[in-house]
Amino acid sequence: MWRWLHPLAKPETSYRLADKLLPWFSILAVLVLSIGLVWGLVFAPADYQQGDSFRIMYIHVPAAIFSMSVYFAMAAAAFIVLVWQWKISGWFIQAAAPVGAVLTAIALITGAIWGKPTWGTWWVWDARLTSELILLFLYAGVLALYYAFEDSKKGMKAAAILALVGVVNLPIIHFSVEWWNTLHQGASITKFEAPSIAPSMLWPLLLALLGFALLSVALVLLRLKNEILRQELGKPWVSKELHGEPSNG
Repeated sequence: MWRWLHPLAKPETSYRLADKLLPWFSILAVLVLSIGLVWGLVFAPADYQQGDSFRIMYIHVPAAIFSMSVYFAMAAAAFIVLVWQWKISGWFIQAAAPVGAVLTAIALITGAIWGKPTWGTWWVWDARLTSELILLFLYAGVLALYYAFEDSKKGMKAAAILALVGVVNLPIIHFSVEWWNTLHQGASITKFEAPSIAPSMLWPLLLALLGFALLSVALVLLRLKNEILRQELGKPWVSKELHGEPSNG
């Protein structure tokens, strides 16, 4: 069933695939994100309660959602590292962690900016905010462990263990507004049977979500390509890729 995945364990195959996909995701990300953000930040109607301050939602919500999505992808890669010991999955963790960390930081910063006019404060130790901050620490911890050992295999394994253990924080982030009485508002767009947001505001948000998804994939692919080249430096196929030298293998 999973045999189609086996070729991806080979660094050269993963590199070629990432190289082919990167331009498509990059172009689509710029196009979709530009339309979504311009529509939401400029043309969407102001909120009847929050006025124009709600527009930061078009950055905050996608960043928050994909800060968790990237971590989930890391956790899946970590499982592969620990079970099948695919080094390419370990390199994926290294490639994805900084992207997820930046998205988490954006979510926290924009949330604070949004919270000031809404709640009257930049920060509270709210369940949603605190668990999102923990996610940022998890990203930092994964990166720190990845480079903490002279033996790269030990570092990869340690980072994979933390990434897999830390995945328990994701449902806490997602359900925190339901499990506890928090200042953070509840779900707006995930209630597909009756989204509590007007269509004129919802559609640009959906485009922004798609744009952030495409951008996240593009950035991870770019970093994965660089990590594969760094790890495989000196291999004949890398010399051929970088310098056009003939490969002996």
